[in-house]
Amino acid sequence: MPDPLAPPSQRVLDTAARKGVSIEIVTFPDSTHTAEDAARAVGAELGQIVKSLVFVAPREEDAVEPFIVLVAGPDRVDVGRLAAVVGEPAIRRATAREANDLTGYVIGGIPPFGHRRPIRVVMDPRLGRHEIVWAAAGTQNAVFAVSPATLRMLSNATVAPVAAEIPHEEQAGPAGEQAARATGSAGGA
Repeated sequence: MPDPLAPPSQRVLDTAARKGVSIEIVTFPDSTHTAEDAARAVGAELGQIVKSLVFVAPREEDAVEPFIVLVAGPDRVDVGRLAAVVGEPAIRRATAREANDLTGYVIGGIPPFGHRRPIRVVMDPRLGRHEIVWAAAGTQNAVFAVSPATLRMLSNATVAPVAAEIPHEEQAGPAGEQAARATGSAGGA
């Protein structure tokens, strides 16, 4: 008998099942908190890792409206593009506390679906470059594999280009990655 899933991962599994999709959640002894950690753990390319990033737009009386943005592991979100797509000029990255309060998950484990409340999801089309992508499954050490089309359906995502253009030198492979790390521009939003 397999070990029971942590409650946050069980919510992800149950949400997929309610939509008629069976996913297999893989739990690791070590963290898959970063895209790099997740890629190493599952033996995938960094571009196959889905980052579920939480952004918020202001509402009345200090309230915010959340948005989940799905981008590939090496990509960053172009906030201007995102603002245009969702029609929210004042959109910003959520704090860790806001992300947890709004989704019910901690950063590094935020899945693309199965949130505490309905949240509008935007998926960058670059995720469609791969047959299979890997996404967080509710905890910082749990992931699942899925096709981009199934991911879009499960998360009810709008597909729109929201990733920032990556400078050519950062696309060049290990040397470009080292340069990006040295300048502090790799990863993140």
